[in-house]
Amino acid sequence: MILKNHQLLSFAKIINYALWLLFIINLSYLIYNFPNIPVWNYGSVLKINGFTVLIWTLVTFFSALIGSYGKSYLEGFRYHTKFSMLCLGFTFSIMVFVMSNHVLLLLIMWLLMGVFMSKLIGVDATWGEAREASKFALKYFVAGSFFLSIGVLLLAYQVDSLTLSEIISKLSEVPQHITTISGLCIIIAALIQSAIYPFHRWLLSAMTAPTPASALMHAGFVNGSGILLTLFSTVLFASNTLIILFIIGGLTAVVAQFAKLLQVNVKQKLACSTIAQMGFMIMQCGLGFFNAAVVHLILHGFYKAYLFLSAGEEIALSKPQNLMTIKIKPSQAIIVLFYGIVGAFMFAFLTGKGTELNSGIFLILIVAITVGQATYNIVKEQSLSILQKSFLPPLLFVCGMVTYALIYKGVTLVMSDMPMAVVPLPLSVIQIAFGILFLAGFFIMKLGIYRKYPWLYVKLLNISQPYKKTVLMYKSKSI
Repeated sequence: MILKNHQLLSFAKIINYALWLLFIINLSYLIYNFPNIPVWNYGSVLKINGFTVLIWTLVTFFSALIGSYGKSYLEGFRYHTKFSMLCLGFTFSIMVFVMSNHVLLLLIMWLLMGVFMSKLIGVDATWGEAREASKFALKYFVAGSFFLSIGVLLLAYQVDSLTLSEIISKLSEVPQHITTISGLCIIIAALIQSAIYPFHRWLLSAMTAPTPASALMHAGFVNGSGILLTLFSTVLFASNTLIILFIIGGLTAVVAQFAKLLQVNVKQKLACSTIAQMGFMIMQCGLGFFNAAVVHLILHGFYKAYLFLSAGEEIALSKPQNLMTIKIKPSQAIIVLFYGIVGAFMFAFLTGKGTELNSGIFLILIVAITVGQATYNIVKEQSLSILQKSFLPPLLFVCGMVTYALIYKGVTLVMSDMPMAVVPLPLSVIQIAFGILFLAGFFIMKLGIYRKYPWLYVKLLNISQPYKKTVLMYKSKSI
């Protein structure tokens, strides 16, 4: 028995080493051929381009990193090898999905991604809550695959082809109502996987997964909708459904941030944070910046993987704190406003987004808010000197924006052969009205105004609850 366990553990290590090797190969190929990465077609089944290699590099890195973390975290866990196998299967399903040119292969891989993730959520089959969470999540993933199948197969039937590239090239021949239905189905599939409201409860219910599985889920799986929407960006433009992504993504970003403030469990806080970030990613797609959405999913992957893998340290170091009321002096307000405006202009100059009167203006607004918030957090910090408060804000946002701009430019070059990767939309009345609503929601949240309305508190608390059968109910029924 001891020998068998040792052999299984060695097998898990081999899988992890293989993932690191895959990452090194992908990264080396990406760097060596950058920016002119060759396009490879294998009949009508597979297509490999710069975007494919970029996603391969990303997913193999996170899988290898989380596998390495799991070697010590899951030591002694009897499902360690099963966990490693599921991670490997999940990784390959994403890799095959992103290079699929045949729609049947693409649909199968999308479903397999969900199956592997549901198995990771319920990797401990003896835990009743984990089994329920796994089944609950799988229902959502199957539903997402169903809608994606309808959307893609409708287009395939209309153009009489099962090749994704040919479907996209013949979109002009498809009747508008069919294109609209297909676009809506693809959007629903993306919203389900990214846990966008009202499809968010599967993610809130998946806290039974081991921390490494949660890290992979939040750093890799939920981001898959950004990949899906980028692959079908042409369909979304042709169907005139981008405004739906913009509104739903923006609402989710605000509501999830509200819900995050009410959570007392660190993993639930992170789950609400992920939902909010996915809302922002979907919002970027709705603005026509699919390349920016890809950059966002990359950066969010690093950020959320770190937060989950360091969650134990956060719990150990955290102390109960009273709610802080925002109090800002006039001089501090001027500093916050100044740096917010400067940061927005610098962002526009470095990335080229928002330099014209189009949908890029909304991204500039988000940057101004973010820089202003970061500046406020610095100027209110009593442990910092006046000199430090004067130099830290520009130093931080200059470094951050230069880094972002380099990644943004690099990803844009890698995606140069992707149709409709960046097509800013003209400003509309709906976009402006929603932008004002989004801004109002942000200040209501930051100023704590929502605390004065109990009905709003209760509503936010209710919609941020996991599925009842995944909450410590089945201990007596565990195998």
